[in-house]
Amino acid sequence: MKSLISDLKLAADPVQFAKMLGFDPDPWQETALRWTGKKLLMCCSRQAGKSTVSAILALHKILFNPGALVLLVSPSQRQSQELFKKVTELIKILPISLEKIEDNKLSVQLKNGSRIVSLPSTEATIRGYSGASLIIIDEASRVPDHLFFSISPMVAVSGGQILLLSTPAGQRGFFHSAYISEGDEWEKITVTAEQCPRISAEFLEREREQIGDFYFRQEYLCEFLEPEGSLFTLEQIEACFTNEFDGWDISIKREVNKYAEA
Repeated sequence: MKSLISDLKLAADPVQFAKMLGFDPDPWQETALRWTGKKLLMCCSRQAGKSTVSAILALHKILFNPGALVLLVSPSQRQSQELFKKVTELIKILPISLEKIEDNKLSVQLKNGSRIVSLPSTEATIRGYSGASLIIIDEASRVPDHLFFSISPMVAVSGGQILLLSTPAGQRGFFHSAYISEGDEWEKITVTAEQCPRISAEFLEREREQIGDFYFRQEYLCEFLEPEGSLFTLEQIEACFTNEFDGWDISIKREVNKYAEA
């Protein structure tokens, strides 16, 4: 284990670490693996490889950063365990045997003090953790807003990173807001199925026929679509609101007018 941990090349470059594991990353995956910022959003097609990249980042974090805490969050415990399983499968193919203090279906803790924990998207379980080095939120478009807002403060002191990965699920929620946000708070990567060399055009054509245009565009083309059957579009709803008037001012004027008329 010491020879692996002391390998500065692997420690400094997660892409080289991924290749050591037998994974040949696509160009966009290399960008994600070499991410050093605070917030990264990956809006990717189904089967593009976003979960594998996230699992490699999680494993790299606990191997080369003693005392690191990595949290894997998903809409359900089953989904969190699937991402956690990817991490444990990567551990098995390491060229060395890791010394573990804890090893079960929900968490792994190494002798260096680093730990990975798999969690469902329930606020009660999330709030029990603090000082996270890396928080990975899988299927982020399906995770409730209030949960994300309870997660954000967990990296305030630690200076940890937040990684969102998902396909779209409509024009709503924190994932969509982050995706359309301006500025440099979020680094963003978008990968459609057509950009993934492992997904054939023939497969995509069959999928479009089977699941319909709406779900195909959402799941494979990464489009944020309004729900089918919506009576009004989001643009129409937003047009009903204005910032020109202050509601409190209007109510006060009404009270003044009422007494004036009396």
